Amino acid sequence: MEDYIMIKERFLEQINTLPDKSGVYLMRDSSKNVIYVGKAKNLKNRVSSYFSNIQKLDIKTEILVKNIFNFDVIITNSEQEALILENNLIKQYKPKFNIRLKDDKTYPFIKVDLTEKFPKVYITREVKHDNSKYFGPFASAKSVRSTLNLLKKLFPYRSCNKVITGTDKKPCLDFHINRCVGPCIGAVNQKEYIEIINQVVLFLEGKTDNLVKVIRQQMLNASDSLNFEKAAILRDQLKSIENINQKQRVLFFENQDADILAISSDKSLNNSWIEVFFVRSGKLIGKDNFIMSDIKHEIDKDILNAFIKQFYNKNPYIPPEVIIQYPIKEISLLEIWLSNKRNAKVKIIVPKRGAKRKLLNMVSENALFGLSKYKNEKINRKSRLNKAIYQLKEELSLVRDPIRIECYDISNISGTNPVGSMVVFEEGLPKKSDYRKFRIKNINGIDDYAMMREMLIRRFKRLVNDNNKLDSFTNKVESDWHIIPDLVLIDGGKGHLGVAASVFLELGINSIGLASIAKENEELFIPEMLEPILLDSQSPALHLIQNIRDEAHRFAITFHRNLRSKKSNISVLDNIVGVGPIIRNRLLKEFGSLKEIQKANINSISLVKGISKALAKDIKSKI
Repeated sequence: MEDYIMIKERFLEQINTLPDKSGVYLMRDSSKNVIYVGKAKNLKNRVSSYFSNIQKLDIKTEILVKNIFNFDVIITNSEQEALILENNLIKQYKPKFNIRLKDDKTYPFIKVDLTEKFPKVYITREVKHDNSKYFGPFASAKSVRSTLNLLKKLFPYRSCNKVITGTDKKPCLDFHINRCVGPCIGAVNQKEYIEIINQVVLFLEGKTDNLVKVIRQQMLNASDSLNFEKAAILRDQLKSIENINQKQRVLFFENQDADILAISSDKSLNNSWIEVFFVRSGKLIGKDNFIMSDIKHEIDKDILNAFIKQFYNKNPYIPPEVIIQYPIKEISLLEIWLSNKRNAKVKIIVPKRGAKRKLLNMVSENALFGLSKYKNEKINRKSRLNKAIYQLKEELSLVRDPIRIECYDISNISGTNPVGSMVVFEEGLPKKSDYRKFRIKNINGIDDYAMMREMLIRRFKRLVNDNNKLDSFTNKVESDWHIIPDLVLIDGGKGHLGVAASVFLELGINSIGLASIAKENEELFIPEMLEPILLDSQSPALHLIQNIRDEAHRFAITFHRNLRSKKSNISVLDNIVGVGPIIRNRLLKEFGSLKEIQKANINSISLVKGISKALAKDIKSKI
């Protein structure tokens, strides 16, 4: 209580100067880290509530207050602006006292670009307010690709990146197998092609009854004109669409879009499971689930509130209805925010009865089942990993449990663009925030040992400099490379292990376990033994080592490919007259890669600063 009074007195003067306006407040600890971000309609009232009466605070807020060393505020013009800023700051700082969405995923959509003369249909993860049509979200890239494959079978639209002139001499294979109507060779004109795209849009909008009428009329017209070949193609198309329509007859509510959210929490896990069903045009098109972490002292209503903010802040498509289990705080404010993002009215509803309540109950059951399954998997995985860690300690004769394992690998092709990777696993799970990449700077030609030596010296010299000596084990030191591993694993055989051992000897490191794994026979080597250690093929320890080694290999190869791709992008663009370093960098900044530039149309390329229509055409033809 005494500590709390001192905290209150320390901030009293600062609180008295706060304005009676809306805004965002950032709580910081003694290391100046942001530990909590909140928003307020009235900053003075909201911030002072943390320090007014400790007996009224819940456990989590009490712990938060005891960790506050300082706070900042940002004044906004409205509570709506404060909500948006709060979301962005939580995403930026990831404060430990805020409820956080663990999976920051974005969803794929199908895009039909209606700005083009001969529109294409493709996958995107970005929804813009343009003249394109967007359909989704789809729960995975696999499901969206499956839909595109189906569309291609039903509707013969183009999938190429050509500039359509209608004067090409030869069509591609798609034309010969009736998967494209051949606008490139002038087999159809723009009006006829747009009719096909309109059919694609009707299908994706779920308006299959309208689509069936359109195609049936086209079939009759073709038959009346004695064009029996076209009539037969349309007949087969009609049958396929009617079959699909029959399978999708389950309507939850008539021709309506909605997201249905349900939550299930487990305080012992410190996690909540949120199930989301996506209903489009009255049909369930997909579902997904999410984990909210650090919820031990939170109630479900507040967790759901936090989820809605973070989920819809990230994802571009917002349906006209969001259906939830319980009334939550700030429903009106959230509805205004969502409506502004959607550019149309959005309602958050809690149905009491009827079809929507029935569907919500089904989503709730899925949330309960999902959380139960997740908990069991987590318990089983923890048990397996604990067993693997214990086995590793015994087999490698380590002085302590290998809680933190760092693994190192080298990747290059004939000595070009050599890179190294460091991946980190803690308690048997990857800790990606601690991964590191190394560009090998001082080695020419093919010399894996010398490259490994350079990487290890660069990593462990920093650690020794931070900690002076590593004779005795300390868990943390103040530095970017601050945590000392329990085990260093090298991807390679005896020779690679020898390089690592010599680096440790040179730097005076003798408190860190060291081993290498040779891929051919999955042999483990340690400095104290001449013969390799062969673990049982079903051993949890071997499976863990293999996972770590494979992850290091994947990380190194990905970095190496990215470097080669970057150089390739630069060289291709540099060969185009009129594209210098400035234009090249603008193109890569706008589109991200050569592949994306290849996909772009001439109009999009010409919108990049400094690029004329003529240069855009030249770029398109050269790449």
